[in-house]
Amino acid sequence: MSRSKLRFGAFIAPFHPLDENPTLALERDLDLVVHMDKLGYDEAWIGEHHSAGYELIASPELFIATVAERTRSIRLGTGVSSLPYHHPLMLADRINQLDHITRGRVMFGVGPGALPSDAFMMGIEVAKQRDMMDEALDVLVRLLRGETVSHKADWFTLDNARLQLTPYTRPHVEIAVASQVSPTGARAAGKHGLGLLSIGATSAGGFNALASNWAIAEEMAKSNGASVDRSAWRLVGPVHIAETREKARENVRFGLEKWLFYFREVAALPLATEEGGDPVDRLIESGMAVIGTPDDAIAQIERLEKQSGGFGAFLQLAHNWADWQATQRSYELMARYVFPKFQGSNDNRVASLDWARTNRETFIGQAMVAVGTRVAQHIQEKGADKIAPEILAAMGMAPKSAAE
Repeated sequence: MSRSKLRFGAFIAPFHPLDENPTLALERDLDLVVHMDKLGYDEAWIGEHHSAGYELIASPELFIATVAERTRSIRLGTGVSSLPYHHPLMLADRINQLDHITRGRVMFGVGPGALPSDAFMMGIEVAKQRDMMDEALDVLVRLLRGETVSHKADWFTLDNARLQLTPYTRPHVEIAVASQVSPTGARAAGKHGLGLLSIGATSAGGFNALASNWAIAEEMAKSNGASVDRSAWRLVGPVHIAETREKARENVRFGLEKWLFYFREVAALPLATEEGGDPVDRLIESGMAVIGTPDDAIAQIERLEKQSGGFGAFLQLAHNWADWQATQRSYELMARYVFPKFQGSNDNRVASLDWARTNRETFIGQAMVAVGTRVAQHIQEKGADKIAPEILAAMGMAPKSAAE
């Protein structure tokens, strides 16, 4: 993994309990991406949700446009745009515009929609959401590739539709399809040769399905004359790290129970563990989350690499388990101590140190000879009494006594 320079990022739904100021919560989400940009993170994916109160961002495009002005290099993706909620031409136009105003930093993550309550409010049958996603994606890919598309569906119509702007990114923005346990996302990614975004990679079902879902993507790609690339595969998992395991466990007591409440009582994703016992212990022991040190985060990523066979980016699930200061510190520790392990950042430094250490006696010997030559030259010119006794002693040239 280190040779391919694993990328790092965050998947920001986000999750904010109902007891805090929502305006400030959104501002903190923006601040998190700015913090990540300064630390050298590669990607941030921003969610789309419309109900249930916790996941506050309704328009990832608005968020991306805002945070793009505050950041320099981090790439910004919709994580994800719920395709059944949008007319494909309108969505393609917005993404294409973002491609221009971010100078190619935008990524387009797609999915069927995660909250059934969102679909209910719009009169969309939950059972049809995945079929609607597939139908919309078929035309979105063509639109973003610059084709003119006509298509008649029972929920949208395209009549000689095309984008009026040539994409900034050629041939088009990067597209990734969300995947949980079912093969829906893997099939769609393979059919069109797109990236895969495994949102529940560390849950029991998601972890067990990693290898099979990638195999499905490869099989679908082959049968459709396309190809898929592991470097475009993102795996998502919760992480909170600190200097010690004890400190990390203490930190997450701040907001973990509220997060668990949301997933047990409201959200449709199976991310929460069963009730009973210490929830921190359950999350750690199940492999669902890293709550510990940078070494624990490294071990989790190595575990995912072994299970999946290789992937391109690890995304931390932004969860707000800890307060803002501890959260910032966790992201910093990831950048300082985990990134280098998988990006080969210190390979040359290690080689240089080993070389200098192995040859230390030779180098010191040559340095002593050089210094001794200059000391001898000075003695010859000025006399030994002009040289500090400490220097003469260091060179093995003890000063003569008065008797001598």
